[in-house]
Amino acid sequence: MNDGKVKTRLILLGALAAGLAVTAALTLWMAQSSRVGGGSVDERPLEGLQVFGTVPSFSLIERSGQRVTREGLMGKIWIANFIYTNCPDTCPLQTANMAQLQRDLEDVKDLRLVSITVDPEHDTPLVLREYANRYGADPNRWRFLTGEKEAIYRLAHEGFRLSVVDPEERNTRIWFLEPQPVFAHHGEGGKEFIHSSRFVLVDRQARIRGYYQGTDEEALQRLRKDVRTLVRGKR
Repeated sequence: MNDGKVKTRLILLGALAAGLAVTAALTLWMAQSSRVGGGSVDERPLEGLQVFGTVPSFSLIERSGQRVTREGLMGKIWIANFIYTNCPDTCPLQTANMAQLQRDLEDVKDLRLVSITVDPEHDTPLVLREYANRYGADPNRWRFLTGEKEAIYRLAHEGFRLSVVDPEERNTRIWFLEPQPVFAHHGEGGKEFIHSSRFVLVDRQARIRGYYQGTDEEALQRLRKDVRTLVRGKR
């Protein structure tokens, strides 16, 4: 067999192996996605006021232009989520549900809502301010944060243990093999960010106390209950 035929066979074998690897990875991803993101299983083990870790120190820019830090939120109960303003999929529902929480928990004076953009290059403080105004966000109770992309993604991954994937990374990382609390595929003009749509409950000591599906009303009802339990100082 000449060298040309050998090279051709090796190329074909390599392509076949790569195809099988991708197929296996996609199968694993689909199985994993159905377990944790499909809403067909009981997700309450991620709730219940357990302690899932502590939010690390961070410093980001609020829509007002002021800096918001973890230390500045100490002593407050807060609910965090990750969104971006061009998102036509789960983000509008997340933000609408956060607005409903703002109304329903208006009497909880020490509660803060914190929405962090995963597209800081587009979502400047001005863009976030206009977005927040559309949802009636009280600037004293609901923060919209932007900043350096690296800092935001590190906070999401290492601090909150939530998935965030920039479109530019999708061809360089096998992101669908990574542990994902939930998937969300959306974007505009082909620019799709993948990120979790969970709401994260954080206590007065910056400890993560639960993850709640931000698009599911039953999960949000449990979140309301857990907020009030924290207010009463229990558990």
